[in-house]
Amino acid sequence: MATETVATGEIESAAARFEGQPVDALAWAAERFPKRVSFATGFGAEGCVIVHLISRHELDVDVFTLDTGLLFPETYALWRRLEERYGLTIRAVRPTKTVAEQAQTYGERLWEREPDRCCALRKVEPLRQALEGSSAWVSAIRREQTPDRAAARVVEWDERFSLVKINPLANWTHADVWAYVREHHVPVSPLHAQGYASIGCHPCTSPVAAGEDPRAGRWRGRPKTECGLHSRRDVKGLYKKAIAGEIAHFTGVSDPYEPPTAAEVVVKTDKEPVGESLGRIFVALEERGLLEPEPLEASS
Repeated sequence: MATETVATGEIESAAARFEGQPVDALAWAAERFPKRVSFATGFGAEGCVIVHLISRHELDVDVFTLDTGLLFPETYALWRRLEERYGLTIRAVRPTKTVAEQAQTYGERLWEREPDRCCALRKVEPLRQALEGSSAWVSAIRREQTPDRAAARVVEWDERFSLVKINPLANWTHADVWAYVREHHVPVSPLHAQGYASIGCHPCTSPVAAGEDPRAGRWRGRPKTECGLHSRRDVKGLYKKAIAGEIAHFTGVSDPYEPPTAAEVVVKTDKEPVGESLGRIFVALEERGLLEPEPLEASS
């Protein structure tokens, strides 16, 4: 990444100033980091809105997409349509290995067996490489999409990639996005009309039923809801180790955290004394025969 010192106070001030002001946030980033700000679009409706904003306001922002080699045909068609409509180039960023080469190294259909490793190889690491030389990057995430995005600010420091992150639509709702799309006739994927609320790689994306969470169609049947691009941190460096092949069966459970489907014991250290939490853990372990109670000392 480009080495540039950005004061915490500047980030905090910008976050407060540009809340609910996506155009101003983008314009500030383009001016503050000339030739060093990039937008990574996945061609969701939100990303298409930001492409429209960048083009409409003639902002000097590099636009690219992570071409995993597993995108829907409709996504590739939308890619070309956006370039033609807005007269800009959306450059392709690809993994070091093709899907076939990945299969030779890790086995066929890695996304079914180790989806987090597949995402790390085909999305997280390519993004890291694409952002080399950048001082800031733009994303299309919104707070209401996932718990991991709920704390996103319009301007924030990205610990994972060590640069400023701009989330211009952070406070927008689903309704806000689609109202903008309709008002400005922004091209979007036809898959949305077929029940695909959130669109990623085709093996890991399915339509959602009425009443389902919009991201229920991503990695269906798994607690996973994030590919890893927008995880708040990677304090243990697990993704780096997974990419290097140092973790045999990487699940991403620790970072980003994936809750178990049925927790055996739940502790809430933010709402109860630590001693009480520990007590319940020990009781649960004893009940399952995983911890023998200490023998009582004989009284004298």
